[in-house]
Amino acid sequence: MSKLLKLAVAVVAISVGACAAPVPGGGERAQRPEDVGLSSERLQRLTARMQEGITKGEYPGGVLVIGRQGKVAYTQTFGALNPETQVPMREDAIFRIASMTKPFASLAIMMLSEEGRLSIVDRVDKYLPELKDVKVGVVKPGADGKPALTLEPQRNPMTVQDLLRHTAGLTYGSADHPVKQAYLDAKVGDRNDTNATYLAKLAKVPLLFQPGTTWEYSVAVDVLGIIVERVSGLALDKFIAERIAGPLKLPDTGFAAPASSATRGARPQREGPKNVVPNIALITDNQTFKSGGGGMVSTAADYARFSQFWLNGGELDGVRLVSPKTIELMTSNHLPPGTPIGPDMARFEALAPSAQMGQGFGLGFAVRTDTGRNPLPGSVGDYFWGGAQGTYFWIDPKEKLYVVFMMQSPAARLQYRFLLRQMVYQAIVK
Repeated sequence: MSKLLKLAVAVVAISVGACAAPVPGGGERAQRPEDVGLSSERLQRLTARMQEGITKGEYPGGVLVIGRQGKVAYTQTFGALNPETQVPMREDAIFRIASMTKPFASLAIMMLSEEGRLSIVDRVDKYLPELKDVKVGVVKPGADGKPALTLEPQRNPMTVQDLLRHTAGLTYGSADHPVKQAYLDAKVGDRNDTNATYLAKLAKVPLLFQPGTTWEYSVAVDVLGIIVERVSGLALDKFIAERIAGPLKLPDTGFAAPASSATRGARPQREGPKNVVPNIALITDNQTFKSGGGGMVSTAADYARFSQFWLNGGELDGVRLVSPKTIELMTSNHLPPGTPIGPDMARFEALAPSAQMGQGFGLGFAVRTDTGRNPLPGSVGDYFWGGAQGTYFWIDPKEKLYVVFMMQSPAARLQYRFLLRQMVYQAIVK
């Protein structure tokens, strides 16, 4: 038996629905999956397929939690915590969650909105005057007939709502468009940026689209994080620690883990066409720029509690952070009918917030809007998002269900997001 296969067998350590096992986040565990309408036999199909992925080397390791009807029904670890050392995955492993940071920053904005300290209908430049005169970049034929980038004024100013739903005209850096190349050239979002240097860079690069016209996944939530700081007077990491993670009892959630937790950090394996280890920061790396769009670390247990908070309508264990109506607003589709998505947003495939896929985007996550258009199982009203480094969650209010999967594998992320949708829903029997 290979070393990898021995590891895969060894880490099947947590029995599905075992009453005596520790519960993620300290919540109540279902005595049996059947008590919350899940089939133990069908959940074993899920376990077997996830183990098969480890045996085949599809991903290095992970932690999966499923909750339903207010109880934890399934918790399982797979594979290695660190593929280099072959240390088995542990339930309390800490992961870089990348864009699963976005719901935290979005929630912070809505908490400030509930306090009357901002409104999401406000212009962004009310809080960040540095961005008032940003122009829109438009590629047109130049005098020589070659494409040239020209600048146009904003027809409508970007709003806080635009930032929340990714229609602000902002983008991420890449080499496939002159505006996106400008982000790379300016090093927007460098981990050593301060908020001031970040805004100074962003003010010098053009928008990709007119605000309010197009869904383009972007640095918008980084900008939201800076608004949180301007309005609250607290740095984003302190706001989240003191007003969200602390009250909700998410002990391992923040922008960096302490040195004492270094051995709990999950690490990636070699992957991709070049067979290289992805550049994922250590969990203890306390970066200067606190990215509201992607800078946090967490555990599956903490994110499971966070997911139950959303399912509960903004409350957990007697602690209410926002009202049920705010949760309803955040988890509704905010894209106007006919809103196109950027040309290269098709990379999200079945998770794209497009009418073609029967999905839109709310204030922090994608939202399913229609039945029968998306090839993946789900319910109208379910909402979800994931991180570029492999983490993923979704919440299905109709089924009173949440699923949290943590791994560090950029290459395998879409494959396992699709797989988990299939394998979790097939386990629901009532």
